[in-house]
Amino acid sequence: MRREIYVFVLLTFTTSAAWAQAASPSIWQVHQSPDADGIYYVGPEVTAPRLVRVAAAAYPDDAAGKEARGMTVMAMVLGADAVPAHIQILHSHGNFFDQSAIAAVLHSQFMPARFGGKPVPVWIDVRVVFRADRSDAIPEVLITERDLPPPDESRFEDKHHRPLPSTVPIPIHTVDADFTDPFTAHPYVQVALVTAEVGADGLPKAVKIRRGLGFGLDKKAIAAVQHYRFLPATKRGQPVAATCDVSVNFATF
Repeated sequence: MRREIYVFVLLTFTTSAAWAQAASPSIWQVHQSPDADGIYYVGPEVTAPRLVRVAAAAYPDDAAGKEARGMTVMAMVLGADAVPAHIQILHSHGNFFDQSAIAAVLHSQFMPARFGGKPVPVWIDVRVVFRADRSDAIPEVLITERDLPPPDESRFEDKHHRPLPSTVPIPIHTVDADFTDPFTAHPYVQVALVTAEVGADGLPKAVKIRRGLGFGLDKKAIAAVQHYRFLPATKRGQPVAATCDVSVNFATF
């Protein structure tokens, strides 16, 4: 939907030699790791970066009223040095506005993301909203993709703390679906229910709408879940393919 993502996690699943007589619980240990390019996502171990000084984007002299109203949304890597790089336009408001938004981001100052107390590069989205009254159009950091905290060990145990014979897929990386028009108020619940078939590798193989919203949003919900990553389902300690339902949130751009 936005870009190809790679989420690598350390998965350690411990079982006893004889599952039926297991005495200790099965544990998934999940640690955040960078993608293939060494870039992280915000999550339980990676703090979100923030803006500490913002520069406003310029409006074109001849833009007025509804012509000025719109939004530019960018995906980018904020480096460990807090410098934006690899900027990609996700939602365009026209070339002049987009270039003005990029210039505002480059002239703003960020506090970098941190992992273990050390600055690290991280994927973020940034939006700049241009309004009809030509009020200051300043960059805002959006976290629309994130790594999730590891599930509690109790998710894999019965009431006697014995390993469950099977478990369901659990999301460990989520993506918010996009709205088409940031200035349109949607008078309905902004959550879609999607069914996904998750492979033994934790990747969604088939995604379809179970309870849709219409208005062109169902395709966006499907596209978002296709970029999810899961702890796969298990059967007797071994990863297996399984289906699950996912509630998809829409980005509040």
